[in-house]
Amino acid sequence: MKRNWIFCAIVFALFAFGAAPMWSQMLPVQGTVFYQGKPLPNATVILKNSGTARIFKAKTNKDGEINMAGITVGTYVVEIDNAAGEQLFKDTKPMNPSSDGSIHLTIHIDEGGSSGGAPSGQAQQSQGQPGQTGQAGQPGQAGQPAEGTQPKPPASKEEIEEIKKRNEKAVNSNALIQKANTAMAAKNWQEAVGPLQQLVAIDPTNWQYFAGLGDAQFSLGQYDQAVDAYEKGIQAAESNTTVNPKDPGTDPARKKSGEAKMLTGEGNAYLKLNKSKEAVAAFTKAASLDPNPAIAYFNLCATEYNTGNSEGALEACDKAIAADPNKADAYFIKGSLLIASSKTDKDGKVIAPSGTAETLNKYLELSPSGAHAEDVKQMLQYIGSKIETVYKQKKGK
Repeated sequence: MKRNWIFCAIVFALFAFGAAPMWSQMLPVQGTVFYQGKPLPNATVILKNSGTARIFKAKTNKDGEINMAGITVGTYVVEIDNAAGEQLFKDTKPMNPSSDGSIHLTIHIDEGGSSGGAPSGQAQQSQGQPGQTGQAGQPGQAGQPAEGTQPKPPASKEEIEEIKKRNEKAVNSNALIQKANTAMAAKNWQEAVGPLQQLVAIDPTNWQYFAGLGDAQFSLGQYDQAVDAYEKGIQAAESNTTVNPKDPGTDPARKKSGEAKMLTGEGNAYLKLNKSKEAVAAFTKAASLDPNPAIAYFNLCATEYNTGNSEGALEACDKAIAADPNKADAYFIKGSLLIASSKTDKDGKVIAPSGTAETLNKYLELSPSGAHAEDVKQMLQYIGSKIETVYKQKKGK
């Protein structure tokens, strides 16, 4: 009698998402470096975050201008080296957004001496305050408009209030993000929930906040709440189609990948709630969005396997293997499915579907000491196939 290998108390754990730290609000940096009254080309501008120790670098172009992709709000040590690597400037400055959402940094380095013999200078940074243009001026007149341009009119009272609100919002958001990141890195999920809930209240259009909240709630076993957070995050990602170069979270590729991860988390939460149908739908959509769909397809494969849908499981396993040929457990599930559809002839010999032995031996090749290695060997014996024994030697080479 054929042994029933499939669904024999083998329940697969899915590949779970990782509760990753969230991104801080990233703001682009624009500005100009002057040395002795002239733009300084090919200089290295180094910004060191005093709180996180993160370092950002950029070189000035031929006109002394810098354009950095984005930094977080905070206090930074600003260093400037010339093309020869000599330090010309070092000072500590707060970095806050201006009214256009970017950080303006204009540095004027004057000739002179400092400790260590390097020239020193004074820096002026526009921080969105009324009357500051953030534009390069004439030598010795930092912040003044260049010749031939009209001065920017003073900001109105309403504009000043709006600038203050934006700056306060950015600073508050980054403080909450830092709290959430610290808690999540320490796997203190309960402590992370509060700041994340405040963040989604501040900006309900930011899908990244919902993703972080869903991850924390899932880790706490709050599966219904996690599903709700993921759903809101997916809706936020899909409804906000505006692409803002100053906000990495609006990048279409990043949003698409983020949606796939949220759908994977949602699928895992549905499984915890014993809602297999909803989990299959979530994993299926995740696989269609994820640029690297191997995990989504494997989760779909394992879910279909555990719920008894052999046809759906086999199709998903093939897709998981195609996306990642090194995922050993996908070969085990596929081999189990193939074994289950084997037949016996009139003499009692087991006739397994084509490719069964190759699939099972592939598992042993990839995971010779894996959790299912003994099961695989028994399956191979059952169908009368040779068990490869050289895989451990190959692994050790």
